[in-house]
Amino acid sequence: MSIDNSALEYYLPKFGSHDYLALRTKQIEKPKANEVLVKVHAVSLNYRDLIVANGSYLATGPPDLVPCSDMAGEVMSVGEDVKDWKVGDRVCANFATGHLHGDPTLATMATSLGGQAHGVLTEYRTFPANSLVSIPSPLSYEEASTLPCAALTAYNALNGPVPMKAGDYVLVLGTGGVSIFGLQFAAAAGAVVIATSSSDYKLNIAGKLGAKYLINYKTNPNWEQEVMKITNGAGVDHIIEVGGQGTLPKSINSARPGGQIHIIGFVSQDTSDAAGLVLGCIRRAVSLRGIQIGSRAQFVDMNRMIAAHPNMTRPRIDAVFPFEKAKEAYSYLQSQAHVGKVVIKVTRD
Repeated sequence: MSIDNSALEYYLPKFGSHDYLALRTKQIEKPKANEVLVKVHAVSLNYRDLIVANGSYLATGPPDLVPCSDMAGEVMSVGEDVKDWKVGDRVCANFATGHLHGDPTLATMATSLGGQAHGVLTEYRTFPANSLVSIPSPLSYEEASTLPCAALTAYNALNGPVPMKAGDYVLVLGTGGVSIFGLQFAAAAGAVVIATSSSDYKLNIAGKLGAKYLINYKTNPNWEQEVMKITNGAGVDHIIEVGGQGTLPKSINSARPGGQIHIIGFVSQDTSDAAGLVLGCIRRAVSLRGIQIGSRAQFVDMNRMIAAHPNMTRPRIDAVFPFEKAKEAYSYLQSQAHVGKVVIKVTRD
């Protein structure tokens, strides 16, 4: 299998907007003894990629950062000590290449791709061999590229210290990547899913993906009251909370006593006063758990579940952009018109 000498990659010469994305040529590196060289076939975008580009991400990375964390690709060569991978294997890299198992640490967070470390919006890249996982056989490269951040975040949330079980009520806010994966994983596990969105069109898609109850929060601004009606006043067991300050008070009021609220994002434009959060948490006895994506071990477990339920868990891709239109892909993600994932196809063959 032939390997080119050079490759194209995107980088951010400065922060402030994804419009600053620029292309450059690099020499393709030879893998070290415990590394693998991967030809990147597809990259998926996350909300994090937008805030990294605009300069509001909380962590700092190297200068001229190569963005993006989520990729799927093909093994092109392996280092002399690598035993678990061979040329032609289809792989994804874990979001944080050093997070192999257990809880995240400051050291593993420092290996987070596309933020604290150079990312994957490139044609070729080397990875530590132990950071890679096999792509589930039913999935294409484009589909598999959506797994490292959005899918694993949802899986970690719903299968953490208090895992969901069949019959649980699971509330997912919105129809972005994490929420859609949370919906699909919950439905595959036999949970009852309640989905919210400001768009009836998006809610219709959510229903087809397995959500049993649909709430338009634009026409039902007090959506937490609707959740309580659906659950006969009991509240939900798990909440995929992506809104942040603007939605968290209502999420707390939607949870059952002892419910689990998984804090994942802060995309809500609502700047409501959150002063009552502490009292609400105490009153409902809820647990708030911040999610830092997941470990490689969890990634392997998640892929077994996807392989077992391919029809219910197949990633929902909204749009695919060619490599040369990466800026347009970012702009589309920023528009929030998508349902599910936005993908950049890196290979041009």
